[in-house]
Amino acid sequence: MKNDFVLIPGPWMGAWAWAPVTRRLRALGHSVRAVTLSGLASPDADVSAVGLATHVEDVLMVLAKEDLRDAIVVGHSYSGIVAGQVADRAPDRVARTVFVEGFLPHDGKSMLHAFPERQRAGELQLIAENRGRWPIPDVTIVAEGQDLSTEQAQWLVDRFVGHPGHTLSEPAVLRRPLAHQRASYIVCEKEHFGGSVSADVAAMRAEPNWTFHTLDTGHWPMISAPDRLASLLTAIAAQSN
Repeated sequence: MKNDFVLIPGPWMGAWAWAPVTRRLRALGHSVRAVTLSGLASPDADVSAVGLATHVEDVLMVLAKEDLRDAIVVGHSYSGIVAGQVADRAPDRVARTVFVEGFLPHDGKSMLHAFPERQRAGELQLIAENRGRWPIPDVTIVAEGQDLSTEQAQWLVDRFVGHPGHTLSEPAVLRRPLAHQRASYIVCEKEHFGGSVSADVAAMRAEPNWTFHTLDTGHWPMISAPDRLASLLTAIAAQSN
């Protein structure tokens, strides 16, 4: 069965990051929209007014413009916070939220609240020192233990754009409990030593509306395992029909 996918890239990335998965999903007969969020098309754009709510509106506009119903909204890493809020705001348009190694939105808390206090302060300082952008990571950090070749890691980093900093510090807004969403979480096993995930993610295993899945790859599965990720997304979507 054909499904409508909306793919939201994680930090530093645009729609280009989803290209390997987009091709495979379309070859399977699905309709796919990959989104480049505000401030991530160019390193030179003014991001002073770009916040988390801006990114949520970016995706809501795609859903409304295309008049999508029963969409599968997929958020990677940072964009799990975006995807979860989109589903909260437009439950009539979203059939299922899929978090690919995603941060979860919590009402009144930002993504940086997931970090220890000292690290959070350090990241905020980095953002302030980099014209309001969260600076891109070093290629060794991107590659280490993440199932990427040196060439793949360098390809990513060469295309990364500093991420709009306000999106990381602005709190999420949820109208309904996250547990009430129909959602799936994809754990990339090479990202987690000993298989442990954060406590808020682990807590969702008990929720009847949530399903959990694993891929034996690292944090960037759209690059390291696009075939397996596309197949898994298709299987998850089939459960939502």
